[in-house]
Amino acid sequence: MFGAIIVDDELKSRESLKSLLTTFCEDIEVLATCKNVEEGLEAINRFKPEVVFLDIQMKGETSFDLLAQLSTIDFDIIFTTAHSEYAIKAIKFSALDYLLKPIDIDELQNAVSKIKSKKNDNALERIHLLLQNMKTGTPEKYNLAIPTQKGLIFIKVNEILYFQASGNYTEIFMTDGQKYITSRHLKEYDTYLSEQCFYRIHHSYLININFIKEYVRGDGGYVIMNDGTSLDVSKRKKDAFLERIGYKV
Repeated sequence: MFGAIIVDDELKSRESLKSLLTTFCEDIEVLATCKNVEEGLEAINRFKPEVVFLDIQMKGETSFDLLAQLSTIDFDIIFTTAHSEYAIKAIKFSALDYLLKPIDIDELQNAVSKIKSKKNDNALERIHLLLQNMKTGTPEKYNLAIPTQKGLIFIKVNEILYFQASGNYTEIFMTDGQKYITSRHLKEYDTYLSEQCFYRIHHSYLININFIKEYVRGDGGYVIMNDGTSLDVSKRKKDAFLERIGYKV
């Protein structure tokens, strides 16, 4: 059994999540429900849970106020929120999970399944990364947690040259020549980064537009990156891409 604690300032939300966990997640035992940071800290220290369901925004407090007071984090965290807010991007970059309220049963079961398979790997490092990213204030300066076969690697977003899809994996090429391979799909990184300085020029390539050295015209054309790599631009993406980089024919 996995012991769980719920921290949420709304009674209805606490009771609803507890009911969903009890009914649909048979391996989860709810050890305590808490209405604020103080109660949450006390319950964590007392019950030593495997997972904490933590509301992002509480009355006059945030989940980050709780996390900042923990010297050791040996449990997983699943954030909950009623709003798709700025903090969610930092959570995703830190390889942590969240659920939007009202909580969907399938998404809840999927989140629980993921934490059971991760076995608390790098929990403290992921939380520290989250807090660090929250302080920077701008996603371009975030660090990104990359799951690899060896564990999590933390890289700077503004040092990523481009991503390349490779079957069920994604290859990440850095400005210093390093390359990382992760089991996350390219679509996921496109979702995280498309609002920043990245653009998906092809179904196989997501590039950092700050590191384009040259664009060569053609049916779709291709870009030459700062390291000399040539990457095709798909014909379907060409017009939107040229508009994004301010290229005028």
